[in-house]
Amino acid sequence: MAFVTTEDGTEIYYKDWGNKDAQPIVFHHGWPLSSDDWDAQMLFFHSKGFRVVASDRRGHGRSTDIGTGHDMDHYASDVSAVVEHLDLKNAIHIGHSTGGGQVARYVAKFGEPQGRVAKAVLVAAVPPLMVQTEANPDGTPISVFDGFREALAGNRAEFFEIVASGPFYGFNRDGATVSQPVVDNWWRQGMTGSALAHYEGIKAFSETDQTEDLKSISVPVLVLQGDDDQVVPYKDAALKQAELLSNATLKIYEGYPHGMLTTHADVLNADILAFIQQ
Repeated sequence: MAFVTTEDGTEIYYKDWGNKDAQPIVFHHGWPLSSDDWDAQMLFFHSKGFRVVASDRRGHGRSTDIGTGHDMDHYASDVSAVVEHLDLKNAIHIGHSTGGGQVARYVAKFGEPQGRVAKAVLVAAVPPLMVQTEANPDGTPISVFDGFREALAGNRAEFFEIVASGPFYGFNRDGATVSQPVVDNWWRQGMTGSALAHYEGIKAFSETDQTEDLKSISVPVLVLQGDDDQVVPYKDAALKQAELLSNATLKIYEGYPHGMLTTHADVLNADILAFIQQ
């Protein structure tokens, strides 16, 4: 397995498939998952001739179970360590959910200043800010995220089963066909990671204001979200992202859930490919 060691000693696991001279696509996974959540996309884009790279966030998957740095700044810095180690240039960065916040912070702080980014894609991403505040009255009340923390601390395994079998993929909707292997794979990825990283990561994805990150990004960004996303409300996420970004293309999918990269991989993969090839 391949790892990069960051300045604070964290070992970040990464995958790197394909021709090293091909244009790279870097994938950023959601909470509390790992790079394995991108299997459908990595295989697809690898088959199209791209170099595909994905890492496990610190405390997630196979990366170090470290007790510090579970915040967007460290997440972005860790990505930069991988990118610089592999010397990736002209890259497309694709982030889902928390990974979308990671992309926004990385591109704004490292990728664009270093001239390494060509385009970005935000899929059901958390920016600009999830939690409700005086300045963000339409956000999700902090009590919801406190409930996440309480459930995770009380019984992480049970909580992850509830999320994966319910709102994440829309399996709780009337008439939905539940895929138990998909639920099991989500649970497997979550339980591989660190309880502390997952607990502290809730604050990172819900309370980090990334308004300025979005405003500072100038490369083309594709913004994708389903209007039946029960995890990240699209009116507070994708619609606001498109307003704040200077060069955004927005697409809202009717009836698609938060985990649409899995449930509708064929549609999402084709749309992302079309954007990359523009």
